[in-house]
Amino acid sequence: MASEPHSSTIDPKEAAHFGAHAADWWDPNGSSAMLHKLGPVRLGFIRAAIDAHWGGSAQDLRPLAGKRVLDVGCGAGLVAEPLARMGGAVTAVDAAPENIAVAREHAAAMGLPIDYRNCGVETLADPQFDLITALEVIEHVTDPAMFLSAIARLLKPNGLLIISTPNRTPLSKLMVVTLAEGFGRIAKGTHDAARFITPEEMEALLSDRGLHVMTTKGLMADPRYGFVLSDNLSVNYILSAAFSSHDIPPSASKPA
Repeated sequence: MASEPHSSTIDPKEAAHFGAHAADWWDPNGSSAMLHKLGPVRLGFIRAAIDAHWGGSAQDLRPLAGKRVLDVGCGAGLVAEPLARMGGAVTAVDAAPENIAVAREHAAAMGLPIDYRNCGVETLADPQFDLITALEVIEHVTDPAMFLSAIARLLKPNGLLIISTPNRTPLSKLMVVTLAEGFGRIAKGTHDAARFITPEEMEALLSDRGLHVMTTKGLMADPRYGFVLSDNLSVNYILSAAFSSHDIPPSASKPA
């Protein structure tokens, strides 16, 4: 028997799980330690994609000046704050009210005017955004197709989308669930490996919504440098996408 369609992308159990760890989200050794370690490489990819998409310069300290930015599944603001520092007018949403409370407090202390909201992305009725990020989020929503449809509706015709998520492979289950959660680098119970999405599945979901993938890179642990971008997508990957009708500068097709 077919399941009933979801009315929200928010899974209450997932929201409660992440909300329970809100207090130590900004602790690099706490329950979000892995996100802190992923931060530099993810932000490096985002910055390169921004410069490629809009023809910017790596020397520009505020490449998002004048642009509207949406960070979906923002947690306590680990990505939203750097995007604001890049000059973006940032709106950030999360399913857990505890996360939003911590995010607002931290942003206020940093002097960053981020518009934080406790809601699902499908409820937003804002004008469209130039940049949308959804990092380590889609594997936690009730309906990935609904989630991406909401994002596509909110993205400007010449906008840029960045998504990262674990791949669904035996290796990702071992690394992300068995080891990372087992050794406390991620809070236990954070992931269900059956909900991971392969790059091929992600590309098909995006294509169905008029979006095409421009660059995909793996996020892999390197004992020398921490996490690095890689051609190996077997554990975790990050991608940039845009609407097919948009004329992408040639540099956007180059690896980040």
